[in-house]
Amino acid sequence: MSRFEEQILHAIQGRNPLIYLHTSEEDRVTDSLAPLISRCFPGGSLTTWSCVRGLEPAVDGVDTRDPVVALQHMIDHPRRGFYVMKDLSDFMNDPRVVRGLREAYFSFGRSYQSAILLISLVAALPESLEKELCYIELAAPSSEELMARVLAVEKQFPGAALPADIRPQVILALRGLTLKEVDHIMYRVFSTGAARDKILDEIFAEKGMLTKKAGFLEFVPLKFDTSVVGGLENVKNWAAKRKDLFNQETVNAGIPIPKGVLIMGVSGCGKSLLAKAIAGLWHVPLFRLNMSLIFSGLYGSPEAAFHRALGTIEAIAPAVLWIDEMESSLSTPKEAASSQSMVFSEFLTWMQEKPPLVFVAATANRIEMLPAEIVRKGRFDQVFFCDLPDTDERAQIIKIHLARNSADPKNFDINRLLGSTNGWSGAEIEQAVIAARIDAYQAGRAMTADDILSQAYNMVPLSKTMAEQVKAIRDWAYKRATPASIRTL
Repeated sequence: MSRFEEQILHAIQGRNPLIYLHTSEEDRVTDSLAPLISRCFPGGSLTTWSCVRGLEPAVDGVDTRDPVVALQHMIDHPRRGFYVMKDLSDFMNDPRVVRGLREAYFSFGRSYQSAILLISLVAALPESLEKELCYIELAAPSSEELMARVLAVEKQFPGAALPADIRPQVILALRGLTLKEVDHIMYRVFSTGAARDKILDEIFAEKGMLTKKAGFLEFVPLKFDTSVVGGLENVKNWAAKRKDLFNQETVNAGIPIPKGVLIMGVSGCGKSLLAKAIAGLWHVPLFRLNMSLIFSGLYGSPEAAFHRALGTIEAIAPAVLWIDEMESSLSTPKEAASSQSMVFSEFLTWMQEKPPLVFVAATANRIEMLPAEIVRKGRFDQVFFCDLPDTDERAQIIKIHLARNSADPKNFDINRLLGSTNGWSGAEIEQAVIAARIDAYQAGRAMTADDILSQAYNMVPLSKTMAEQVKAIRDWAYKRATPASIRTL
C-alpha cells in the first residue's frame, strides 16, 4: 500500500468527510482510490466532478456543472463512496460553495457513507473551512510506482527494452516527476530509440524544464566531470570516494550520505568549475539558485520565493543545488527583521533538515563574511579553500585548455608558459589561451606558444592588481579550511 493510500485510509477511519488533496495528479488520485473503495465504503463507487463535465456518472435531467447545484445534489441524493471534486478549489470565493461544503460535512459526517476529496494545486487551505478539511499532500511517486509505469510504457514498444543495468539509475533520476511526466519522457525515449547514454540526459532535461517554470532555478547541463579540472586533487578525491553513496540504496541502508560542500577561495581558481564537475561525476542534475532573483521581488516576497525554490528542488531530487557567491546573499544580516535575515534563518533550518538526496554545492570568495552558523560542521560536510595554482597545477590547466582549443600540448614548450604565468589563476590562463587562439585564427595559422606568451605579457593577473585582497583571503584560510590542492597552504 502506498503512502497516499495509507493517508486516505487513516482519514476515512477517522471519519473525515472532507479531504483536501494538494496535488496536480488527478489521474493518479482516481487510480489510487479505486482499490480503496471496497475497504472504506463496501459496495460504494467513485464519482468525479469538474466544472466542464459535472458529476460523472451523470445525473439524468440535472446540469451539475454548477458547483452549488452539484453539492446540493450530493447532499440530497448521496452516493456511497468517494466524490472527487477536481476544480472546486477555484470556486472557494463563492460563499454558497463554502456553505455547500459545510452542509456536506455535517450531512456526510452523520451517516458517514461518503467522503468528498477536493483536488487543488494550492497548498494553503481556505480559511473558512480550515477546521472541517483534512489536509493530505500527495507525495511524489515511489520507486515502485515509477518502475511499474516505466514497464507499462516499455510493453508498448517490443524490442525497445530499457537495459537492465541502467534501470536503477533511470528510476532514481525519475524521482520527483509526476507519472504523466514519466510517461512523456519514456514514450519519447522508446519511440526515438534514444541511446542508453542519452536516456538520463532526457530525464535531466525534463527536470530542467520544470525548474525553468519557477524562474529562479536554472538547470545547468552536465558537460564534464572532475577529469577536466586541473589540480585541486583533495576535492576531486573527496568527490570520487562519495560517488557511489549518493543514491536511494544508501539512504535505505541508513548510511550517511553527502550533504554538501562549501568551496571558497581566490576568484578564478575553480570554485564554480568544481560544483559543476561534482554533479557531472555523480551524474546528478545540477540547478543553480539565482539569489538575485529571489531578492528582486519579481516572484513575490524573498521569503516566499526562497521557500518555493527549496520546495521545487526537494520535489525533483536527487539533485545538486548550486549557490554561487553565497556571501553576497547569505552574509551576516544587519537587521534581525530583514528579508535577508528571514531567508538566512530558513536556509539554516533547511540545511539541517533537508531531504538526503539534495546535495548543496556552495561557493564563496570571502568566507569570513559568512556567519559561523553556516560554516559549522553539520551544515556542510567539508569546507575547501581553492588557492592560486602551483607549478604542477598550472601545467595541468595549460594542457587542458590547449586540448580544448584544438591544440596538441606536445607541440608547446610548457615550461616557457609556466614561467610567464606564475601567480595566475586558472581562469586567467584559460582566457590567455582563448585570446591566443583568436589571434592565430585571424592570422590564418595554427596557435603557437608565442601567441600565448604575447597575451601573458599584456595581462596583469588578479594576484597583482588585488594583491592585498588576495593576501587577506589566503591568510584567513590558513589552517581554517581544508586545502583543495594536495600541497600544504
